Amino acid sequence: MRVLMVSWEYPPVVVGGLSRHVHALARHLARDGHDVVVLCRHVAGTDADTHPGTDRVVDGVRIIRVAEDPMHVTFERDLVAWTLAMGHAMIRACAQLLRGWQPDVVHAHDWLVTHPAIALAEAAEVPLVGTIHATEAGRHSGWLSHPLNQQVHSVEWWLASRADELITCSRAMRSEVAQLFDVADSGIHVIHNGIEERGWQVAPAEIADARERHSPDGAPLLLFFGRLEYEKGVQDLLAALPRIRAEHPGTRLVIAGKGRHLEPLIEQARKLRIRRAVDFVGHLSDRDLRAVLAAADAVVLPSRYEPFGIVALEAAAAKAPLVASTAGGLGEVVIHRETGLAFTPGDVEALTAAVHEVLGDRAKAASRAATAQARLAADFDWARIATETADVYRSARASGPQPLGRPKIATGNAFNR
Repeated sequence: MRVLMVSWEYPPVVVGGLSRHVHALARHLARDGHDVVVLCRHVAGTDADTHPGTDRVVDGVRIIRVAEDPMHVTFERDLVAWTLAMGHAMIRACAQLLRGWQPDVVHAHDWLVTHPAIALAEAAEVPLVGTIHATEAGRHSGWLSHPLNQQVHSVEWWLASRADELITCSRAMRSEVAQLFDVADSGIHVIHNGIEERGWQVAPAEIADARERHSPDGAPLLLFFGRLEYEKGVQDLLAALPRIRAEHPGTRLVIAGKGRHLEPLIEQARKLRIRRAVDFVGHLSDRDLRAVLAAADAVVLPSRYEPFGIVALEAAAAKAPLVASTAGGLGEVVIHRETGLAFTPGDVEALTAAVHEVLGDRAKAASRAATAQARLAADFDWARIATETADVYRSARASGPQPLGRPKIATGNAFNR
């Protein structure tokens, strides 16, 4: 099949797990013989002078990367206007593509590409498949209190209502999407994210260097990696750290990632008097991240909201002991006492107890980590995921343009209507 994927992030533009998902899926579909084009963007804040549009083939995937328009809007300050401008640039770029290449299906990844994906699917008269990777209501615990929250929610609703086939990355997300957007959960395909198992082995010298850098005295080393946003729950891990250090003196924590919650987390660490025990290291390269994963005594993922949790798969691939909340898809990825230890989101006492257990019984923690790694090949293999996604493409039937009214916005909590 000829597949047109539309995504607002694709390596080297990486914001979160979506980039890795689209990158892996596109490459595996291409390996299976499909003709895959990815329509994406350059890094935010650039323009056509510094980063002109490009059209090249990498790993068998044709990547059309659009430049930002000259208008002065920014992702941080003008999110909706910036998104509309990006979509307009994508449509213009793809108008040239459609003169000589016709897709069999358009696959939209998340709300930010709703406008161009719908426009291109209708122009090409082909089915639209949508993958909803997260929801605005979910990120804010069900509350849509501000105009921006409501705007994003309404675009998500539009994609869910207009798509000819819908995909979510977990059963938890399927239920969330069905409830929020009034679509039948029986019609939503659940296809888990995957992981590339190869390349996770790290040289002993690199592990030793990471250990020396972050815990030179040999004290227990904990790691969180991911976006630094409130819903990732890092504030709960910081709240637990003084109690963890009381039982396991000297324990240190590495926090790897960027996000809007960075400064509040630094201030929280100061107030808790643990600032010197926490290394905020920013975004790590894949090589550096894998070294810290191998050096860590436990990876802690305290998410309050998590549609899936690719980071849990990456920790499992590195054979790192896992402590994770049961939020959303994490509850499907981490099997309590089998592949890791799980706790209720936001429960600082349970988080503390789980870390105590990992640090107190390293043999059992290592055994669970080995089980988690062994499970990857069976349940989270990208080759199988690509095949399942192609099956969705084949089943999709183009419904054509659909005039839709505006959705109603919940005045209270959207999960408690």
